[in-house]
Amino acid sequence: MEDLVSLCKRRGFVFQSNELYGGMQGLYDYGPLGVELKNNLKAAWWSSMVHERDDVEGLDAAILSKPSVLKFSGHEDTFTDPLTDCRSCKSRWRADSISDNKCPSCGSEDLTEPRPFNLMFKTNVGPVDDGQSFAYLRPETAQQIFINFKNVLDSTSKSIPFGIAQIGKAFRNEVNPRNFIFRLREFEQMELEFFVQKGTDEGWHEYWVEKRLAWWTKQGVASKNISLYEVPEKELSHYSKKTVDLMYEFPHGLEELEGIANRTDFDLGSHTKNQKDFNISASVIDNHESTSKLGFLDAKTNKRFIPYVIEPSAGLDRGFLALLNEAYKRESLDNNKERVVLSLAPHLAPIKAAVIPLKKNNEDLVGVAQKLKAKLQGLGQGRVLLENSGNIGKNYRRHDEIGTPVCITVDFDTLEKGTVTLRDRDSMEQRIVGLEEVVGVFTKTIKQP
Repeated sequence: MEDLVSLCKRRGFVFQSNELYGGMQGLYDYGPLGVELKNNLKAAWWSSMVHERDDVEGLDAAILSKPSVLKFSGHEDTFTDPLTDCRSCKSRWRADSISDNKCPSCGSEDLTEPRPFNLMFKTNVGPVDDGQSFAYLRPETAQQIFINFKNVLDSTSKSIPFGIAQIGKAFRNEVNPRNFIFRLREFEQMELEFFVQKGTDEGWHEYWVEKRLAWWTKQGVASKNISLYEVPEKELSHYSKKTVDLMYEFPHGLEELEGIANRTDFDLGSHTKNQKDFNISASVIDNHESTSKLGFLDAKTNKRFIPYVIEPSAGLDRGFLALLNEAYKRESLDNNKERVVLSLAPHLAPIKAAVIPLKKNNEDLVGVAQKLKAKLQGLGQGRVLLENSGNIGKNYRRHDEIGTPVCITVDFDTLEKGTVTLRDRDSMEQRIVGLEEVVGVFTKTIKQP
């Protein structure tokens, strides 16, 4: 983990938030390269979930959530962690992180009994802070999908089965944020809520487990490093019929990368008007505040029913960390030196290519390099960088370390013969190609699998 944290700070992937003032636990800022990698990961997820499917629509909902939403979803009553205080050193711990009834910090057994701690952030709404006009920063993106179910259904031609996808910020007042960007107070989720008929839910759940596992391997996560964990019945969330977690071997240990849950009809059943009109199988709170029925009209039976929900939910920040961990390598070179290389899948790489004039500030070389950079950038495949420093060796090493798939050197042969040198990141092989070939080679190199 130390190597990854060092790389992130040194090369501009991730910075400690509010570092200038001593930092703030559980919050991180994504730097110039980090935001590019993050956006590329989001784009890959969005493409697979929305653009490549005719049965999924996208959504971008508000972050602030009306208390009623989280009341009927069960969050106000259940979204808590049991906390224990150490009377000796005054530290505070989640009860499930304590073993042998000893404080993890000082080893004392003088601990308080666990008590619930609400993980949701509150904020005041409006000019008067009277304790009544408040909203929550959403603890997950899912609920905003459920309360927009009817809006999406009414504004599209969708029928069951179909899904609503969203990428967005969520906030949890974690007691012990830890392990770099793995557990945070502010994070991003990539969530799909896929609505199906009861009776077909188990098949769809298996489908999405397989689909999500295959997607992560396409992004560069080795299948050997992912295992499937079926959550035991006694550990299931109150809404879940079955949950399978994709477990990944992070630097700090085996942890959840993504969860795929069968949420039954709990969610739409919780938020719908006139709950008694539906045969809701889940246990829900009586809702007298909802203004809309969230059922789906079955054209065959002419009856409305509450769909079941299959939810693949992935933490973007966790995915970011997993990809860095997979890609990070130290390799020995022939000259008794070593290099750090970040072997990211090319479609995820923050910089897709670096165009490097052999001689710094040579007008002819720089001019050709600028035109080539503009040409590649104009393809819309991601960021292409012009490196006008003149030190080829240092540029190669830097771009190896930040994951740039290919470096293109413009030299004097470019002026005389119309050729450039392409260097591959992973193999370090160099080959001469004509200027007219560069676009084709570049496009093929960074193509998403």
